[in-house]
Amino acid sequence: MTENAITRPDPSAADAAPHPTWGQTLRAYLEPASLRMFALGFSAGLPLLLVLGTLSFRLREAGLDRTTIGYLSWVGLAYGFKWVWSPLVDRLPIPWLTRALGRRRSWLLVSQLMVAAGLVGMALSDPRSALDTVVWCALVVAFASATQDIALDAFRIESADTQHQGVLAATYQTGYRLAMIWAGAGVLWLAARAEVPAGLTGAAAYQNGAWMTAYLVMAASMLVGMVTVLASREPVPALLPPARNATEWLRGALVEPFADFLRRYGWHAAVILALIGVYRISDVVMGIMANPFYVDMGYTKDEVAAVTKVYGVIMTLVGAFLGGALSLRLGVMRVLMLGAVLSAATNLLFAWLAGHGHDVTALIAVVSADNLSAGIASAAFIAYLSGLTNVSYSATQYALFSSMMLLAPKWLAGFSGAFVDAYDYPTFFTATAALGLPVLLLIALAARFTPVAVRPAAP
Repeated sequence: MTENAITRPDPSAADAAPHPTWGQTLRAYLEPASLRMFALGFSAGLPLLLVLGTLSFRLREAGLDRTTIGYLSWVGLAYGFKWVWSPLVDRLPIPWLTRALGRRRSWLLVSQLMVAAGLVGMALSDPRSALDTVVWCALVVAFASATQDIALDAFRIESADTQHQGVLAATYQTGYRLAMIWAGAGVLWLAARAEVPAGLTGAAAYQNGAWMTAYLVMAASMLVGMVTVLASREPVPALLPPARNATEWLRGALVEPFADFLRRYGWHAAVILALIGVYRISDVVMGIMANPFYVDMGYTKDEVAAVTKVYGVIMTLVGAFLGGALSLRLGVMRVLMLGAVLSAATNLLFAWLAGHGHDVTALIAVVSADNLSAGIASAAFIAYLSGLTNVSYSATQYALFSSMMLLAPKWLAGFSGAFVDAYDYPTFFTATAALGLPVLLLIALAARFTPVAVRPAAP
């Protein structure tokens, strides 16, 4: 039997499989594949804030105007267009290194080294006198980080069967979120308390020296991912037909991944793509106005940081673990529906909070519910996307899916401020909850059929 004849069931097929006991479910989080994904998730989550939120804080402290800082946030667009070069990561070998480590691990290691090098460059550059250098280094970090995401998604998908993708997604998210705490709150803590290199004088130089130390620590933190890659096994690769010429190679790398998806799912592809495009729309559109809402409600920076940046992330981790466990026991499609319902419903809690007034206890309750539901939805959604891919093109197809899921929500979210100005916060939050209703219909439609996913034949 050829590898293209071997099928991996759709996430909905897991619904009919025997459900594991709770003991088996919890042990799945301690399996080597899960622990590896935890460490690699940390490596993936570390760079994001260092080229976006944390960098903006550093630049503002250095005296840059907000307009310039806003333009520099476009560095993050690298994550939205990673599907453009994902076929190369999926197919192109790295000389010598791919033979030594394998296709996935070689790309992971190279991208991690590039992230670390870019962070070192950002550490050694003063944005007051060398802003161009800081920007170019940030671009290197963003590009390398997006490349790491492509290779890591393929590594995760190929490391386990569909039934365990929810658990791997949950452990990946745990590492990712912990890294965001380290790169967000952690780097600010380090910059405030860092040992400043000798010889620096003056407030500005002292300040930049503190950031230098903090960013060098962040660069060293990438060793977590590098060591994990070197200690891991390469997943069993999908057998790829040899290319006879450059045209045939380009067709296999660029055209065939997308053609394969359309062939396997037929008209169902339209439903799947629509679901991918709008599944997180309630969360994303609402999230753009969350911080302005906190300011307008009179919450202090300390209150917002403690409740949303640390406590909220912890609740997201709890939700991710719960989502992974429920996906394993109940099946991904059921949890996908649960996540969609909760994500839309928790937006109504923000509408209630808008009329309740400044109340930290109420904020904790609302943020807890919102982040818990987001974690459940994310774990199920990652597992669902993983189950759709053909492992022969896993990096390309998953990169396309993960990029698509933010395009429409991000575009619509751009109008959120005008909506709030024209109406008010309670109306806005209620409207974002209503955006989730079409998602429920699309999940119901997607659950009615079982798409065919492909895995290589067992060795």
